[in-house]
Amino acid sequence: RRAKQHSFSQPKHSSKLALSPPRIMPMLVSSFLALCLLSPVLSLPTTAPESINNPPVNQTFHPHNEPHKLKKAHAYLKKINKPAVKTIQSPDGDLIDCVLSHLQPAFDHPQLKGQKALDPPERPKGNDSTTDDVTDAFQLWAEAGESCPEGTIPIRRTTERDMLRASSIRRFGRKLRRNVRRDSTGSGHEHAVVYVNGDQFYGAKASINVWAPRVTDEYEFSLSQIWVISGSFGNDLNTIEAGWQVSPELYGDNYPRFFTYWTTDAYQATGCYNLLCSGFVQTNRRIAIGAAISPRSSYNGRQFDISVMVWKDPKHGHWWLQFGSGLLVGYWPAYLFSHLRSHANMVQFGGEIVNTRSRGYHTSTQMGSGHFAGEGFKRSSYFRNLQIVDWDNSLIPPSNLRILADHPSCYDVRQGRNRVWGTYFYYGGPGRNVRCP
Repeated sequence: RRAKQHSFSQPKHSSKLALSPPRIMPMLVSSFLALCLLSPVLSLPTTAPESINNPPVNQTFHPHNEPHKLKKAHAYLKKINKPAVKTIQSPDGDLIDCVLSHLQPAFDHPQLKGQKALDPPERPKGNDSTTDDVTDAFQLWAEAGESCPEGTIPIRRTTERDMLRASSIRRFGRKLRRNVRRDSTGSGHEHAVVYVNGDQFYGAKASINVWAPRVTDEYEFSLSQIWVISGSFGNDLNTIEAGWQVSPELYGDNYPRFFTYWTTDAYQATGCYNLLCSGFVQTNRRIAIGAAISPRSSYNGRQFDISVMVWKDPKHGHWWLQFGSGLLVGYWPAYLFSHLRSHANMVQFGGEIVNTRSRGYHTSTQMGSGHFAGEGFKRSSYFRNLQIVDWDNSLIPPSNLRILADHPSCYDVRQGRNRVWGTYFYYGGPGRNVRCP
């Protein structure tokens, strides 16, 4: 992820049910985007729920012979997992701890110690959260009606199993360092995105179609997100990122999960996913960052999407996150950043995968729905109602939108515009196929 599971019956709380767009053909933005043999959407395996009380088999060690990696894992878990007022077991096996707001990881940061979360900021002008005839977006852990008490926030518990699955304990919850380039073609990261740059941006908003793409290697992922970017694509890159991702390494399964990320030094020493370090301050007791989104879209079936908005509060300068129909999740304090203390100079929307070539050829990890952009609604994944926040804290349609598909024979993009979906695009693909060896 970088500038960077199976079907369920529809629950009471669900992701937004998308309305079909008018029959207006998306604009063909690149004549070389090839439509290849399409792989079917496959059902995804789930993991068995982990017991609250019983540790995983073969992972119990005596202190005197405990491996070094396990010692480091336990030290990290002691720091990151805060005392819970209440614990909720999700149907997917996650444990959701209800933690007192002032004890969340963000307040371990020296500049936040002893402080409390801020009051809600002014929303951008033009932020209409109820334009669609849809139900509120929500998450799997809350479907049974469970919730966290007032004064607490839900945090997905990090387990010993999560830590031992990671390729590096030291960098757990962070992206691996790499040479950052806009197209990332040399790093194993591949994108199919649209973007705007060359101006001053103060936020972005879009509705993102939710799927469960197949990820074929433990150390690969597939995500769909918004990037808010400032600085150069060197060591000073600042990003704020939010959307959904499938990451077997981070979460141990193939569920699409709502996630966030931030960095202020091009993914080197700062930043992390979700609440896995001090940084993001959560203010909402209904959303668990890192928890599974349900339901998901199906090929030729019902379509669901989530609305995500990131914007800079004009009064205090912090960057806020909104999920679904107006739910404020929390904020990234301005002091975390250098360039983003002022504004963003690039906004990017779209998909990203990691291609490890672990078998010696291109990965079959899917992006979006696993189907190319040309298949359209109910078949390929989309972003709709793309908007940018301008200097006046107003949401406006993006202008001079550009497209980028690193490897269009593997994953591609098609952009369009109409009265219902505003600016939109389809994107994605199956990865390895006859034209993507």
